[in-house]
Amino acid sequence: MCGPRATGQGNGPGLARTGGLVFLLGDLGAGKTTLVRGLLRGLGHRGSVRSPTYTLVESYDLPAARVHHLDLYRIADPDELEFLGIRDLLDDTSLVLVEWPARGAGVLPPPDLSVHIRHQRDGRVLAFEPAAAWQPALAARLPQTPPPPPAAD
Repeated sequence: MCGPRATGQGNGPGLARTGGLVFLLGDLGAGKTTLVRGLLRGLGHRGSVRSPTYTLVESYDLPAARVHHLDLYRIADPDELEFLGIRDLLDDTSLVLVEWPARGAGVLPPPDLSVHIRHQRDGRVLAFEPAAAWQPALAARLPQTPPPPPAAD
C-alpha cells in the first residue's frame, strides 16, 4: 500500500498516496492500530502514533499522503460521524483508515479495501478484500501463494 504500484502505464504511486477508504476488521486486540503504525512508518512518519480510541480521529499530514485514522468503537450512533467531519475526511485525496466500521454503517460509504485481521498462534493472519477498482493494483503487489520454505542445508 505504500510502495509503487503497477498501473499498466509504468509505476504509479502506492495506494496510500492516491487516497481511499480502508476498513480494518478484527477482534479487540487483533492489531488494527499496530497495522496503522506500520503503514504510517512506511509512509515516512517518524513521530508517535496514538490510538484514536478516545479522540476518535488522529490525522497525519505526511509528504507522501494525508492519513486519517478513525476508531469508531466508542460511538453510539452512526450520525455522530457528521460531528467528526466525515465528509471532509473522505475528500478523495486522503487515506482514511477505520477501525470498527460497522459502527458507522449507513453513513460510511463502501470501502476501497477491507483488511481482516485475526490471531493465529503467536502471530496474525491478514486477509485483503479489495473493491473492484483496487483489485488490479493489489494483485500486482501481493504474493498469491506463500513463499516456499528455505532449502535445507
